[in-house]
Amino acid sequence: MTLLPPTGSLIPVDAPFSAAQESWLAGFIAGIAAAGKKSQAPAPTTTIDVLFGTQTGNAEFLADELVAGARARGLGGRTTALDDVSPEQLAGMSHVLVVTSTYGEGEMPDNAGLFWDAIQSDATPRLEGLQFAVLGLGDSGYDEFCQAGKLLDTRFEQLGATRISDRVDCDVDFEDPAALWTAGVLDRIQAQTGADGAPGATSAAGAGATSDATAAGGAGASRASRPGSQWNKRNPYRARLVENRLLSDPRSAKEIRHYEFDLGDSGITYAAGDALAVVPRNDDALVSELLDHLSATGDERFDGRAVVDVLRDDREIRTPSKDLVADLVQRAPASELAAVVAHGDKHELDRWLWGRDVLDLLRDAGPAAPGLDELLPFLRPLQARQYSISSSPLAHPDRIHLTIASVRYGDVNRRHSGVASTHLADRVAVGDEVGVYLQPNAAFSVPADDAAPLIMVGPGTGIAPFRGFLHERAASGATGRNWLFFGDQHRDTDFVYRDELTALQEQGVLTRMDLAFSRDQAEKVYVQTRMREQSRQLYAWLEDGATFTVCGDASRMAKDVETALLQVIATERGKGDDDAAEYLADLRRAKRYVRDVY
Repeated sequence: MTLLPPTGSLIPVDAPFSAAQESWLAGFIAGIAAAGKKSQAPAPTTTIDVLFGTQTGNAEFLADELVAGARARGLGGRTTALDDVSPEQLAGMSHVLVVTSTYGEGEMPDNAGLFWDAIQSDATPRLEGLQFAVLGLGDSGYDEFCQAGKLLDTRFEQLGATRISDRVDCDVDFEDPAALWTAGVLDRIQAQTGADGAPGATSAAGAGATSDATAAGGAGASRASRPGSQWNKRNPYRARLVENRLLSDPRSAKEIRHYEFDLGDSGITYAAGDALAVVPRNDDALVSELLDHLSATGDERFDGRAVVDVLRDDREIRTPSKDLVADLVQRAPASELAAVVAHGDKHELDRWLWGRDVLDLLRDAGPAAPGLDELLPFLRPLQARQYSISSSPLAHPDRIHLTIASVRYGDVNRRHSGVASTHLADRVAVGDEVGVYLQPNAAFSVPADDAAPLIMVGPGTGIAPFRGFLHERAASGATGRNWLFFGDQHRDTDFVYRDELTALQEQGVLTRMDLAFSRDQAEKVYVQTRMREQSRQLYAWLEDGATFTVCGDASRMAKDVETALLQVIATERGKGDDDAAEYLADLRRAKRYVRDVY
């Protein structure tokens, strides 16, 4: 058999590929070459431990890519969630690559918090024999951009570990910088160890990568290599919208809709708990308002395209970037924005910016505001919006369901609306196509044990994945009990999926449902109120092996639910707050306390 020559000789330097595409192609070719000499290849002498912290699955996907790239180079590799690694295990590793996202205001993602707490201890073993590198994923729209990666990078250095390569902090368009970092780090390790493989080889498909969870067959098994992964943000699948119906009552203060997308010939294979990314377009009316304010026609050219198309399809005009805010403060020191920034209060600035879009800020700046040519570089790329899938492939293998609240707000002077939610509600007709791609979430799923109890807390649109979970358990014949905490403002107008949930109760699938409608009585009642009321039963379910799951708002609801859960545990165990915190930590370690929060 004739082996392929090194990949560098097969990909011309002027080939029209991005860094990520070239990296994938190199890995593909290297994989074929490696297959041809598999029987002759010695067992790897160096194993790279790829540790990931993820909230939505991107870091785990990149971790799988790293392991595939390592194996293509003749190196060993394995992926593990950060929380599944103890300080003692860490100290026994030789080469560690960390890939982590950042959650909330600079916090560790849910499956990395316990690891971070552990390695901050003074008793943490020294790491002089360990070499490491860190890849951070984040959103530069937040002040604590890639903070989790920065903290881990610094702590590893403090513990004496040797840095293989400088940390790279990736923004929302992470693919190209992540591919370059991956190739660079693996090339250095290969050169250092003398591993026998093709330099520069990585695999965007993550083929062959395994994790501890995968090997164990648990609920956290990696889904990054599932069929359908060819559809992504650069190549979304054009799915046909086949249903759009209003779930909330027309009298409700909210507008919650049920959508269904036909998967057609996409080959997309999803799981209950995954998310679907929807590629939106900006509202034509907002684009026209912005062009009018800039005294532009839209026919002007930017990067070879008409500006009207760029603003509608490619740029974020609903949420101002941090760079634009800083520029406007410099240009218009007498503006209201500049006055707020001058106070130096981040929370005050966040409150002032909430709900304001690019046009609002330009108007606030007055004549000092930038013109079209100066503005365009400050507009960030328009990102897909991710929504928790509200269906199960066992019940609906050819369709994906979403449950979305249409975002609308403003006053008599100006109305605002959410980019993707109102794009679907107002501008996509049934039968039209929408760009979508799957966002696997391996950490959030029904228990692997069909007999295990399941507790679900999901007020409002947080019900979405739990509708999918219930359909999954019904279709699979799972015998485990299911308990749902659901609520919203008013029972009469906001009890979405009421008939469906009632039917699931009658069928015995939904064992128990506790409802909390906050505005139906003088004293507001929330899901966490119901949790405290059912403290003894809730703890009994946990003791029986229940998995506790939460979906919804991260800033308030999820924190309040966790506080209530800790109070329940402390009350029923009677051993104090520290014991309750350790009990909850054990639930996290066992993957029995999992969240899908945003």
